Amino acid sequence: MARTKKSLKDTLLGAEDNAAASLDPNTLSRFKNIATRMYETPVLTAAETAYPAIANMGRTLAQKIADNYQQMFFVQILRLDMLYVALINALIGIYDVLNNPLMGIAYDKTRTRWGKARPYVMLSPTFYFLSVGLMFTGALFINNDNTQDPRKIMFVFVMLFLRETFSTIYTIPVDNMISLISPNPTDRMNMGLLHTFFYKWSGDFLAGMFMPLMDFAKQGYLPVSQAAIFAGFGMVSALFGIGGTLFLALGSKERIILQPKPAPLNKTLFYMLKNKYEMRKFAADLAGSWWSKGGYNWDVIFQLEVLGGFFRSMGFFLPRQISQIISLTLVPRFKKMFNSSYRKTVLFMRSTDFAFSCISAWIGSRKKITGTWWKVGSVFAVFDFVQVLNDAPSTVLESEVNREISDYTEFMTGERPDGTQGLLWGLIKKVTTPLNALMTIAVFRWTGYNPNIGSQGKWDQQVVRDNVQVYSRVYGIWAVADIVPNILNAIPLFFYDLEGVKKDEMYRALNERRALIAKESSMNEEMKTLIGQLSQDDIAEDKV
Repeated sequence: MARTKKSLKDTLLGAEDNAAASLDPNTLSRFKNIATRMYETPVLTAAETAYPAIANMGRTLAQKIADNYQQMFFVQILRLDMLYVALINALIGIYDVLNNPLMGIAYDKTRTRWGKARPYVMLSPTFYFLSVGLMFTGALFINNDNTQDPRKIMFVFVMLFLRETFSTIYTIPVDNMISLISPNPTDRMNMGLLHTFFYKWSGDFLAGMFMPLMDFAKQGYLPVSQAAIFAGFGMVSALFGIGGTLFLALGSKERIILQPKPAPLNKTLFYMLKNKYEMRKFAADLAGSWWSKGGYNWDVIFQLEVLGGFFRSMGFFLPRQISQIISLTLVPRFKKMFNSSYRKTVLFMRSTDFAFSCISAWIGSRKKITGTWWKVGSVFAVFDFVQVLNDAPSTVLESEVNREISDYTEFMTGERPDGTQGLLWGLIKKVTTPLNALMTIAVFRWTGYNPNIGSQGKWDQQVVRDNVQVYSRVYGIWAVADIVPNILNAIPLFFYDLEGVKKDEMYRALNERRALIAKESSMNEEMKTLIGQLSQDDIAEDKV
């Protein structure tokens, strides 16, 4: 029979010939029972479920100090002019545009007996986390008030260069490990739930330890400098990051089998076009990537300068700890409320976040509120408690939506070009880094915030009142910092229809194809073991 010639539309947007979406159902049907069990039967032990969370705890400790306190360190502790910091960030962004593609391509080409991601997860954390830790030791060696010191400029540039280089090698494989450990959605959601809890807990733990020590050092109650505290936290978090990630690499198995021979690069680049859900996410992320809250940790400013230090602010942050525990129990409740529709659940939670953020910003940024520490603290505590209730359900279910979208790429193409997708998402942020840098400067100018405002040792309410307009704007920008990208990223969910029967059929065909590849391949022993276990279950049932 003559082969039908594909149209241009089918070539670009249609399923690949060897993909689960286009293979002969008769070829796959002999694996139907196994495929159903792969989708419905959890296979992970408690330890394997916990390993990604342990890795995430160490990773969060290191990344939180880098992401949340980096600008504060450069400007207030190392005392480098903000203009130079913005320029260096822009240059590093340009470098990443060249660096990221190499890692994305290498990752997608990787096939080893240990899996696709595990070799990188095992080898990269030492270099990445040490570069993070060492960066925060700079103020111990270059300690002066010259904000244009060329040694500081060179130090920041070199350390950010090293961190971004190793971050690329580390991040993409680690982010994709959960998707490769098990084909079962219950396993993935259990991992995601622990992942979320450890992320929140470790972030709060860092803030709970870091903030009081910074406050004590600032007021002269500790015989150490703020520079020493940054250095200590940087190195300790690096050790936790290395150890936690090695737990993941050594304790977890990759059970998702991939095509033994990866697709050539020219085909991989077109695989994004075959996933309409991914393309919508890409467009939304690109549209919101220019937004920035100013690259500064306004949380620190709010606690230390507006509320008057850790102990004065501690009571206003306690409700979020209670709310986080409650949030963990709400995942099944939200699923039931919306009939297991992840799309409806996430849209509902994003809309409530939007509403409460706007109300909190409107009330808390009024001068009569901001000028009195207990009033603005109370406003924050109430709205923070309500919004944190959404954290676990929204994070877990949105993460599962993203994994389903990645699975749809495999369904349509037979490949998991996670590296290429990660590289494209990274390029969005790097290409718009100059816009972020300009917005950082614009936010500083709009708020009128000057790091020297709060540089005195002891807190003074009169200082807050004298600068109430500045702090009002600081609270406002902090309360709605993520509002623009969150709104844009929610738009694709209105068009997300990978639910119900359509999703079930996709996973049946996808897992049948995985079983077929496992039968024909000698690479993935974990997947073969899993299929053997599921086959034995079928035999046992037949005997009964």
